[in-house]
Amino acid sequence: MRKYNTILSLFVLFLIFNMIFKPALYIEATLNGITAWAFNVLPSVLPFMFFTKVLSSLGTTEKLSRVFGQASQKLFKTPPISAFVFLTSAVSGYPIGAKMTADLYSNGKISKSEAFKMCSFCNTSGPMFIVGAVGVGMLGNPIYGYIILISHLIGAILNGILYRKLKVREEVDEEKTAYKQDKQDLSGMIVDSCLSIISVGAIIAIFFVVITALSPVFSIFPAKLSPILQGMIEITKGCKEIGLALHGFGAVIASTFVISFGGLSTILQSLTMLNRLKMPVKLFFLQKLTHAILSTLVSVVLCLIII
Repeated sequence: MRKYNTILSLFVLFLIFNMIFKPALYIEATLNGITAWAFNVLPSVLPFMFFTKVLSSLGTTEKLSRVFGQASQKLFKTPPISAFVFLTSAVSGYPIGAKMTADLYSNGKISKSEAFKMCSFCNTSGPMFIVGAVGVGMLGNPIYGYIILISHLIGAILNGILYRKLKVREEVDEEKTAYKQDKQDLSGMIVDSCLSIISVGAIIAIFFVVITALSPVFSIFPAKLSPILQGMIEITKGCKEIGLALHGFGAVIASTFVISFGGLSTILQSLTMLNRLKMPVKLFFLQKLTHAILSTLVSVVLCLIII
């Protein structure tokens, strides 16, 4: 652990010195990150984050989950409400699924084992980003966006099946018990949603700075590999670079992998939401990696059929 702390400390010092000697470059990088958050994430995520919290507070989520509840129980061995979380995450995108899973656990509606299993398939990107921003805006073809979206969601379902037998030791969490609540007033829900989305924006901006600092390293790799590596750090930046470096089949496959993995930025956003759940970083990272691999395999098949 001490070794990792030393490496991280050296990297942070490297970032600070870079920002001191090249302030204009890193101010621009931060502004680019804030812009990406403001135009790609904020409009699509904040309303969903607030209204899903309203539904949870009203107890509506349990009623809606009954429609697909049996399917989720059979496929993933998770409670019926996980179907509603999956569908909401699939519509709204990162990090709504993680936030809803954490809220359900904090409210005592699911166990830790169930929450860990739900993280394997209830943590997805949404159609507004995949089809709109990536397919149309970055790859220049909505068909590509739909292929990525379908591959991404099928990959999530397969990933959930892969982890359906996952079990963890349940512990009495006094902090969770103290936090447990089924009701929250309107102002509380607004504040909670705003704080969550602001933390997401801060993480995106920080990772844009990280990518800028590592740009000399990325330049060492082949031109077609560098965008994928950037995407594994921050998906918006990575997908944008993929659209410039790759075309057709290659662009779809690379974008599917990057979006399904989520990038370190999105993983950190989700882990921030899952803080109260104490989700192991290694397990969550593994779940995102297997999701990326499964989605990519699906996208290869779809590309061979459609493109």
